[in-house]
Amino acid sequence: MGDGIRQTGGGRIVGAEGQPPRLLDQLREQLRVRHYSLRTEDAYVDWVRRFILFQGKRHPRDLGAPEVQAFLSHLAVDRRVAPSTQNQAKAALLFLYQHVLEADLPWLSEIVQARRQPRLPVVLTPGEVRTLFDQMEGGMGLVARVLYGTGLRLMEGLRLRVKDLEFERREIVVREGKGGRDRVTMLPDSLVGPLRAHLERVRALHEGDLREGFGEVWLPDALAAKAPSAARAWGWQWVFPSALRSVDPRSGLTRRHHLQPESVQKAIRLAARAGELVKPVTPHVLRHSFATHLLATGHDIRTVQELLGHKDVATTMIYTHVLNRGGRGVPSPLDGL
Repeated sequence: MGDGIRQTGGGRIVGAEGQPPRLLDQLREQLRVRHYSLRTEDAYVDWVRRFILFQGKRHPRDLGAPEVQAFLSHLAVDRRVAPSTQNQAKAALLFLYQHVLEADLPWLSEIVQARRQPRLPVVLTPGEVRTLFDQMEGGMGLVARVLYGTGLRLMEGLRLRVKDLEFERREIVVREGKGGRDRVTMLPDSLVGPLRAHLERVRALHEGDLREGFGEVWLPDALAAKAPSAARAWGWQWVFPSALRSVDPRSGLTRRHHLQPESVQKAIRLAARAGELVKPVTPHVLRHSFATHLLATGHDIRTVQELLGHKDVATTMIYTHVLNRGGRGVPSPLDGL
């Protein structure tokens, strides 16, 4: 932090010599008070910074609905960003005005929300999944197999702790998934052996960290305060730790974080290219394929909904369209000629 701003050991941002924190530092403070993730924090700060630059570095307190709407229109018309990206920018600005500037302005709720058009997900065939996995090995190959075999979102997979793997019951406990909800999904039999072998290597890495005076992982705030020793416990370690230790940007502590999502995305993209797959393949495509293949083999949609962690079954219904079911699974008249 520059300009007289410093961080306390708990990650709290304070000003030096009695000076109040700058606007972006106040924004980070409010996001941390409300336990937003570091990724969301970085995204919101970036959007507010872009908004200020777009408005000629004028303070947001002196701006209002026309300026916010102009910025969002610029993103849609000039930058051609996706509706989800525009909505994230809007959420960042609304957070700024509501929680940092504490502006009680009626126009906040009148800002137009971009509509996302429904799109059918990309789904691989079982043969294409095998081709992809043939091009992947080591830790990245294991991550990809876990995502496809369990239907986890990428960050849900990377945030798995050792204690979340229930080998005896063949279950994986997903803690604080999308929407902050917990759920249980399957642990495929074919992953039990590879995961056990992988954890042996992870444990050796953890024990090496402990010998060198490290070995702590990030813990949820409440647990970190209640049981700080848990940070070194084996059960709380990441299933897929990074190869390198790094400095936690909030606490300043040196820890071993989990794998970066960008590393997994790149590995899957390169494997798809090496396997000459023509479809765009991302980690989330493996989740789509998991759901579609379960439905194709006759599993009911409510079960798939529960495994995926969808709040509404209507979200899961999109996969029936991929299968060409739901009233449209009829033969073409061309095939009858």
